[in-house]
Amino acid sequence: MGAFVFQALGYAPCAMCIWQRYPHAIAIGMGALLLFALPILPILIIGALSVLSTSALGVFHTGVERGWWEGPTSCTGSGLDVSQMSVSELLPSASSNTSNLVLCSEVVWEFLTLSMASWNAILSGVLACLWLVAIARHQKVRWHGVADVS
Repeated sequence: MGAFVFQALGYAPCAMCIWQRYPHAIAIGMGALLLFALPILPILIIGALSVLSTSALGVFHTGVERGWWEGPTSCTGSGLDVSQMSVSELLPSASSNTSNLVLCSEVVWEFLTLSMASWNAILSGVLACLWLVAIARHQKVRWHGVADVS
């Protein structure tokens, strides 16, 4: 939801930002499936893997932003083919249309020196821990037959 708030505030997402949203959607879907008492363990595993993957994407995106490694040429500017771009894409101020060119290698917002991608990596890592705790508790109940209420 935070990404959509930033988007509403005018921070357009880059391609890698969009990629990081898909695993969150899967995790939300898995959380909703838990309400229907379906086989719990596969749902918990898929939920954990999805937030682990978005955390990994956040780490990768952070590395691209910081120049630690190369990112995809489609959104970092290193493979940008300006000969194929229109004037309004090259000079957004020359057009009344807003530009949709957002480079993955640029930090457009940061808090405590961490970009949105960095915060996604950290917070998704915390969510992954919660999913892993849920898996451990589920397995403990399965093996011992008693729920730990503490």
